[in-house]
Amino acid sequence: MLKLQLKDVYLRALEPDDLDFLYELENNPSMWEISGTLAPYSKKVLRAYLENAHRDIYEVKQLRLCICNAAHKRLGLIDLFDFDPKNQRAGVGIVILNPNDRNKGVGQKALGLLVDYAFGALGLHQLYANILEENKGSIRLFEKAGFKKVGVKKDWIKSGTGFKNELLYQKIKSS
Repeated sequence: MLKLQLKDVYLRALEPDDLDFLYELENNPSMWEISGTLAPYSKKVLRAYLENAHRDIYEVKQLRLCICNAAHKRLGLIDLFDFDPKNQRAGVGIVILNPNDRNKGVGQKALGLLVDYAFGALGLHQLYANILEENKGSIRLFEKAGFKKVGVKKDWIKSGTGFKNELLYQKIKSS
């Protein structure tokens, strides 16, 4: 049986008591550029989202999991999105909320668990990630996990300072 757990990091389904964590993360303006968010989310909207978070990935085409440490502290979220069972692929997104929790291997472990789950339990053939060209930390994370840069989307993301390039990374399951 595939476990979404290591000694010091595990992934779990979202729970109703994740509301405050989700509220803090989703309403952090520094995250909006990468998430495409344009306005804050209310707790009411996020509560409704959590009430439906149990729905099957085959139905809603996405899966969001909470990244926790051994002390059960919520560190971030990791997602499969644009789930396409016919073509056996999905996008991957990850965020560690607190900068003090970054660059400590948590993201690498969480991404490894998700990749194993996607290729093993879901039978996917490939995963992809969209990463801003300036996000060196995410580029290192995905490259360490075996993702390869396969393209550049020029002027893809509009920011307060102009347009930014987005890199497309892909990992194909080895046969």
